[in-house]
Amino acid sequence: MDVATEEGKYIYCIIETSQVHSFGPLGIGGRGDELYAVCFEDIAAVVSNAPIKRYTVSRENTLAHEKAIEKVMADHTVLPVRFATLAEDEEKVKRILEKEHDRFKDELNRMRGRKELSLKAIFKEDVVYKDILEKYEDIKVLKEKVAALRSDKAHYLLMQVGEMVKQALDKEKEQCKDEILGVLRPLAEEVKTNDTYGELMIVNAAFLVEKEKEADFDCGVEGLADKYGQKIKFKYVGTLPPFNFVNLVIHTEEY
Repeated sequence: MDVATEEGKYIYCIIETSQVHSFGPLGIGGRGDELYAVCFEDIAAVVSNAPIKRYTVSRENTLAHEKAIEKVMADHTVLPVRFATLAEDEEKVKRILEKEHDRFKDELNRMRGRKELSLKAIFKEDVVYKDILEKYEDIKVLKEKVAALRSDKAHYLLMQVGEMVKQALDKEKEQCKDEILGVLRPLAEEVKTNDTYGELMIVNAAFLVEKEKEADFDCGVEGLADKYGQKIKFKYVGTLPPFNFVNLVIHTEEY
């Protein structure tokens, strides 16, 4: 981090309230700075005191940013603000709220009564490769042929087997992804599919779900786990701030 020369206000999220609130000593930077609401009319920015400097995207900093928003979300609809958004003082924060009032209100109305749910689906390695060998006869035959050859003569065929297995795995992933999203997409208002990582991950998605439909969504996930549980591991996390659906970018220098 750069050396700080002055104190400012770190902005975490926007909420709908006209009352001054305090949310505890959860400010970024580990100093125990209090989170509190700076209000304008019926909306507020949740801020803490913080040095005005460059905040690196480290695990410590991003966790502090996210935990602060999660704390506020326990009692309020939140609009997350982009990491490392700083204003010089409360007057600047209030000017932002005044000029963006209608936009922030529209977004708060869109998010009210909704929550983000996250689902990752990952093939179980030992099971999926066993299934591929049983399902794809050409791979099985070629693998048996390789096993009968001396190692110095098997290299090319081993590469060919590896490529065939990769293609089969990609095909299986695409089929399972379509089925999983086919079940869950109709239960959500919005879906964001994020990049997968590792060769075994099938789905890495966020769903914006109305609270009234959360039980239906839970049932959908449970049904998928019952159907695919022997082959696929599901990581399901609920009640998250809507990071995938709202990320307010506020250029504080423009206000």
